[in-house]
Amino acid sequence: MIKSIKQVEFILYVNDQEKSRKFYEKLLRKNPVLNVPGMTEYLLSPTTKLGLMPNKGIAKILGNKTPHPDMGNGIPRCELYLYATDIELEFNNALNCGARLISPIEPRDWGDKVCYFADPDGHIFAFAEKQQL
Repeated sequence: MIKSIKQVEFILYVNDQEKSRKFYEKLLRKNPVLNVPGMTEYLLSPTTKLGLMPNKGIAKILGNKTPHPDMGNGIPRCELYLYATDIELEFNNALNCGARLISPIEPRDWGDKVCYFADPDGHIFAFAEKQQL
């Protein structure tokens, strides 16, 4: 473990920050700890944050060194894998939030029971539980 790392933040590049903020607020059932033009952040655990940054904002930072993030809209570019204590509750909440179901709750080869969804930008997120063996 790198001892100098105190916190981890995963940042999703989004087309519409406000639309994504509303989606993740409902999905996570919590308010963001930061919500300013150009960045929204949710504290997922004491050491982990989820950030939402508009495509146009990160494009200014990346310049012409990479393809413009708008070119990836709707294409799965990452997966947010969240362990839950009640997968059925999270599954139903995700459906109620308007998430697009990719795969229902199923036992997986790696020992987890998992369901997969896509958010409004096509990012994949999953809710998982360890299976009882």
